[in-house]
Amino acid sequence: MCQHQPPCPSADSADREAAHLVAHHPEQGWSLLCNGVLLFEDTGELLPDGQVIAPRRPLDAERVVTAA
Repeated sequence: MCQHQPPCPSADSADREAAHLVAHHPEQGWSLLCNGVLLFEDTGELLPDGQVIAPRRPLDAERVVTAA
């Protein structure tokens, strides 16, 4: 699938997110890498074999409490 030199990491390698972007759709919250991995803005991933990688950041991490 990947034509880059050196080749991008495969979808099953630990550094799979280092692959080049093929498509980026921030308005929809996802990007496609050349190794077939779908990255989602919540840090979740969908691998080409259908395996789901759960988001790594807590959903409440962006909440900031400010004093009035």
